[in-house]
Amino acid sequence: MEVTNRQVLSIALPITLAVLIPQINMLFNSIFLGQLSEEALGNAGITGVYYLIFAVAGNGLNNAMQTVFSRFAGSGDTDKFRVILAQGIRISLQFALACMLFTWFVAPYIMEAVADPKAYPQEMRFLRIRILGLPFLYLFQMGNAFLVSSLNSRLLMIGFICEALVNIVLDYLLIFGHFGFPEMGFDGAALASVISEVVGLAVITLVLFGSGLRNKYNLLKGFAYDRNISKQIFRVSIPLVMQYFISVATWLVFFLLIESRGTMAKAISNTMRNVFGLAGVFVWAFAGTSNAMVSNLIGQERHDMVIPAIKKIMAWSMGLCAMMVLLLNLFPEVFFRLFGQDESFVREGIPVIRTVSLGMIFMSIANIWLNGVTGTGKTRVNLLIEIIAIGLYLAYTWYFMTYHYISLSMAWSNEIIYWLSIFTMSFFYMRSGKWKRF
Repeated sequence: MEVTNRQVLSIALPITLAVLIPQINMLFNSIFLGQLSEEALGNAGITGVYYLIFAVAGNGLNNAMQTVFSRFAGSGDTDKFRVILAQGIRISLQFALACMLFTWFVAPYIMEAVADPKAYPQEMRFLRIRILGLPFLYLFQMGNAFLVSSLNSRLLMIGFICEALVNIVLDYLLIFGHFGFPEMGFDGAALASVISEVVGLAVITLVLFGSGLRNKYNLLKGFAYDRNISKQIFRVSIPLVMQYFISVATWLVFFLLIESRGTMAKAISNTMRNVFGLAGVFVWAFAGTSNAMVSNLIGQERHDMVIPAIKKIMAWSMGLCAMMVLLLNLFPEVFFRLFGQDESFVREGIPVIRTVSLGMIFMSIANIWLNGVTGTGKTRVNLLIEIIAIGLYLAYTWYFMTYHYISLSMAWSNEIIYWLSIFTMSFFYMRSGKWKRF
């Protein structure tokens, strides 16, 4: 693998499209719910972040799979792809079942204790439907990890496009009850998302068969337990899953604290979640590229190229994210009016989008270095970095949300603290060269 702009973009751009499509999907979801009511738009923030906890925990497993895939690809040993994918499927289904049981039987007690009593019944009913899509999402992520690591990332967009189209259409039909479909309101958004995840998995499975990759790598043949490969996946994935889980769980704490600031603050914060999704598409795509390229280079024993590769990827990530952020800041009124709210919503939201934009720039740099650490396989270091950054984030959030609340914009500046901490620790670890020690 050559570390050139062309090589970086050949991996990143298909991932960008794949990441952009579900973000557009979530944006339409919020737009439709905003048309329903400000309350529904606000509640979508809490439920969305709750589901995101389990989705990104699965993404931690996905990134670990990508690291293991890429390491074998870099060394030229692609015969192991079949076994790696099989073990990943076994692990992801077990994890999905545990998350579903937690949501159905444990989460209601936790949510009832901390959520707004008026919003709790609607939020919990939504989550019990929404969590049913988790096993399909995890298997979909497994297929994507394989496609990126086998340098077939151009095929990613097929599954995402189909999933997004189904979700947008079903959101429209099930939330409002058009064309004879039942008018399910908030619950309709949950059911639409579950059905779309089933469709996404079906399409990515067809892609593996139709592209010939299934036969080329002998995939999906035999799911017998392999102790050595499973051990490698667990060794890399457990710290990552914990890292992602802790990271988004603290975001849920933030959203729960925002509940005390009123319906508008909740609704504005949910739109900020969409900002992170839209402006972050390049960031997450290049972060995945950083993970894959670093792991592949290490598999080739080209350690001297790792830092230059990360710097090149970072430049692309920061530049393209800055373009997205610039557009949002030039036309913030256009963005906020998509959600069907009044002028006071737009007026209150603009200062928040300015603060979040600065946080996004820091994120575009920090995420590349953090995923560089992931690519080295030193995921315990990832977890330690995350724990320290989360500690600073929570202390800052608690102070400015509970003891010294100034404004919603000031509360959202916690993202700057978080990503600056992530960058500082990831950068100095990679520059230290300690990751070269196996």
